[in-house]
Amino acid sequence: MEQREIMQRSVGILTEALEMRRRLRADPDADVGRSGAVAQLLEEMLPRIQLPADASAREVADIVTEKLGPAIVQIASALTFAFVQLAEIHDEGRTDVSSADVLRSISLHYEKGGER
Repeated sequence: MEQREIMQRSVGILTEALEMRRRLRADPDADVGRSGAVAQLLEEMLPRIQLPADASAREVADIVTEKLGPAIVQIASALTFAFVQLAEIHDEGRTDVSSADVLRSISLHYEKGGER
């Protein structure tokens, strides 16, 4: 999966979470079922791992780290990037731009093939 798609999907997850939070603020009893977007992203990005039957605990840890590490770093980087963008707007005290606006802007940037 390309970094562009990972970024857009991460922004989608954050946008969904933001909307769920807003709905709960408006109605604490609202049914805000999750879409499963996080689970789906992990399912698509994390490779299947086959472990030797006789692998030691250390070997298992090394194999898992080697196989899962790159995907986890990509996902964490995308979420961190979006968080930093949101935090910068907040810290600047900007009231003319909402969190949803920032997330939309990030998504559009990556939809057009932009890089960080």
